[in-house]
Amino acid sequence: MSFPALDHVRALFPAPGPAGLVERAPITVSFHPDRVAASGLTVAQALAAEGVYRSQFETGISNGGLGGPRAAWEERMFPGVYDGPLGRPVYGGLNLAGYPDGASPRFGSCHLVLRSAVAARATFSLGDSVTSPSVVGTASTFGAVWDALLAEVAATGRALNLAADSPQSWVAALASPRRAAGRALDSYVEAQIHGRLTLREDVAAVVADPSFRGTPYEEHLASLIGSVTWSPGFTLRPAEFPAELRGPEVPPLAREIAARYGVGELDAEVIGRAAREPGAPLQLIKYLWHILVLLGRPAC
Repeated sequence: MSFPALDHVRALFPAPGPAGLVERAPITVSFHPDRVAASGLTVAQALAAEGVYRSQFETGISNGGLGGPRAAWEERMFPGVYDGPLGRPVYGGLNLAGYPDGASPRFGSCHLVLRSAVAARATFSLGDSVTSPSVVGTASTFGAVWDALLAEVAATGRALNLAADSPQSWVAALASPRRAAGRALDSYVEAQIHGRLTLREDVAAVVADPSFRGTPYEEHLASLIGSVTWSPGFTLRPAEFPAELRGPEVPPLAREIAARYGVGELDAEVIGRAAREPGAPLQLIKYLWHILVLLGRPAC
C-alpha cells in the first residue's frame, strides 16, 4: 500500500541513515487507559471492544491540540494528504533508547509496543509535531533525524534524555539494556503512523503501569493481545510535588487528591480517578502526571 505522507517525507530528506536502526527500535504508543473517550467508554474498554487504536480526532482525547491546531500541524508536515477526521495518523515515539516507560511517557502511563513491520509505514520527526520540527524522515530515509540527534549530543551532551560525553559514547549507550525509566518527557523522536493500527496484527506487547494491577483496567489491557507486561511505574508523595516545575496550583491539587482518596502517594491510577471527576481541572492533572514522570520513584 502506498502512503503519500511517506513519499513526501522521503523526497524532502532522502538520506538513508544507519542500516536497520529503525527496525531494531520499536515504536511505542503511549496512552492513559482510564481516560474516557467521546464514546463514553474508557480508552482500555474501547481498545478491548474494537481491537483498533484510533487517532485523537476519533477518540476526542488529546494532551495537545485537537481540531484546527492539530489539523494545521498535519497539513504543514504532510501537505494535501489528510482531510477530515478519519484516516489520520496515530502518534507514538521511536524507542531508540529502549526505555521501559516507552519513548514518550508524557502521553500516558501505559504503552503499546508495535511490531517492527509498522515502521515501514511511519514517518519520524525530531521533536513533537507541535514544535514545527524541521527534520523528518522514514525508516528507509532516517539520515537527517540521526544526524540531528548526534548534533544535539555534541552541542548539549544529551539526547533522548540520555547523557553522554560524545556522540560516539552516546551511540554505544543506546545499545545498552535499560531497566530504569527513561523519563523522556520532552526529548523524543515522534513517530506518525499512517494507516490503520490493529492490535492483533500490529502490537507486540502491552505495557502497563503497575498501579492498574487488580483493577478492571488490567483485564481490559490483558485482553488486547492476550497478556500484559508491567513497567516500573511512578509514585510520589503529595508533599514532593514542587511548585517550580508546573506552577503553584499543582502542589495543593496533589494534596487535595491524596486527601480525597485517602492515599499517601499519588500514582497513575489515582491521578486517573481525579481526571474522571466531573469538572476536573484536566490541565493541572496533566501537570501532575508530568511531575510524576520526572520525579516519581519506581512503584515496583
